[in-house]
Amino acid sequence: MLPDTTPTTGPAGAALSEAAAEAEAARIIADAYRPTPTLPSAYRDTSPLPAHGDTPPVPQPGIPPMSQRAVDASRLILTTGLATVPPGLIAIGILIASRQADPTVIGMICAAPAAVAVPVLALARLLTRAAEAAPDTHHHHYQGPVHQESTTTHTRAVFARTHNDNRH
Repeated sequence: MLPDTTPTTGPAGAALSEAAAEAEAARIIADAYRPTPTLPSAYRDTSPLPAHGDTPPVPQPGIPPMSQRAVDASRLILTTGLATVPPGLIAIGILIASRQADPTVIGMICAAPAAVAVPVLALARLLTRAAEAAPDTHHHHYQGPVHQESTTTHTRAVFARTHNDNRH
């Protein structure tokens, strides 16, 4: 045995005899090589799950939850939008094949949505500024402690950049 692991004293503090030291060493070695009891590494709970609980539902990542009416409307919008692509491609193919396609006319047709959208956006901005110029006056009467929070959102440009000003 090594000197740092050799027991030198017994239970009462007296030195161990050579036979007692060998017996203690044998006991320690036997304890070290004794197999450990096997513990389960997994547990399957077979009790039935409750039909509902008191935890509220949590929105999952992806498309936000919508009503059935909103789902139906969005599907209708997508399918009607996709339904306009084949006739447009056919019309372009016919114009190019008949050599009636004028690049100026095609440019005007493609720019028509932007030409309509610019005045509409300008009018919407004008109305927004007019509404900001004369804000509503609110009078609130409270009894007790109150925490009031005001949030102002500014969104500008075609590619939107939003600035939120939170005042507490």
